[in-house]
Parts: sequence; C-alpha cells; structure tokens
Amino acid sequence: MSINVKYTDLGIIDYKEAWDFQEEIFKKTIAEKLDNQSADKENKVPLEYNLFFCEHPHVYTLGKSGEEQNMLISGIELKAKNASFYKTNRGGDITYHGPGQIVGYPILDIEAFGMGVRNYIENLEQAIINTLKHYGIKGELLDGATGVWIEPNTAGKARKISAIGVRTSRYVSMHG
Repeated sequence: MSINVKYTDLGIIDYKEAWDFQEEIFKKTIAEKLDNQSADKENKVPLEYNLFFCEHPHVYTLGKSGEEQNMLISGIELKAKNASFYKTNRGGDITYHGPGQIVGYPILDIEAFGMGVRNYIENLEQAIINTLKHYGIKGELLDGATGVWIEPNTAGKARKISAIGVRTSRYVSMHG
C-alpha cells in the first residue's frame, strides 16, 4: 500500500491561526476515517495525509500535562516581548516557538502506518535525529524525556533542540 503525504509550507503564521487550521483538517480526517470504516470497499475515500511546516511569531504554548507555574516569565514580560501564550490540547509542557524556528505539524492516520502513539513519537524523534545528522548535528535522546537533545549526558550542557507534543484521536495525529 502506498501512502502519500501532502506537504504545505504555511510560512510565518500566528499560532492560533495555525492551530485552528490544524483542527479543521484533523476533524475532517477523523470524519473520513470513520465514514470509511462503515463504507463498502468501492465507497471508501482515500484519506489525505498532511505535513504542515511554518514559523510562528513569539509564542509559548502549554500542553495538557504541563503546569502554568512552569512558565518562567510573567504575563508582563510576555507583553514586553510581544509574545502570546496559549493553553493547548497537545501533550507535553511549556514550549516556545518563534521566528527562525521550523515547526512541523503532521496530520496522519498513524494506524495506517502500523504504529501506536508511543511508536509514532519515537519515529518522530528518530526522523529529527536523522535530519540533524544530515546537517552535522548530533541529536540524541535524554532518558525519561520526550524530544531530541544536544549533549544530553553532559552535566550543565544538555539543550533541547526539538520538542514533541502530540494530540491523537482515533489514531489520527495533530500538533507535532
């Protein structure tokens, strides 16, 4: 079975606008998947798989498992930096996005790829490690933490180069 993923560069886009756009495609994909489950073989519609890349103006997002107290700057400092803040429906904690940072949002039926959620996240991490290697950067995993790190085992030098926060419903993913 061949699966095509449609790539779209959204350019520089406000976080909320990108989130709303993702939600629309996410809900459409879930609805089509559910329709396909009850449809005859000849009436099944191929699902559209999407990978959106973009940049955001300064924004901090809080995942469902995060705590607002983990935010290291105040609302006043957010305003001074012209940064936004959103509580999101993805996993994870606080994440910063800003100009010059590439953000990827895959909307996929991960079940069609033969994956569960944990395996999907591990595959995202490995794809990021492979991409960094292509550019001469050694990305690694940090025990007990999601995402990709630089020098994770060197005291005082561990830096996260890629955060991962995913939402899934019926094995359809969004965020990234």
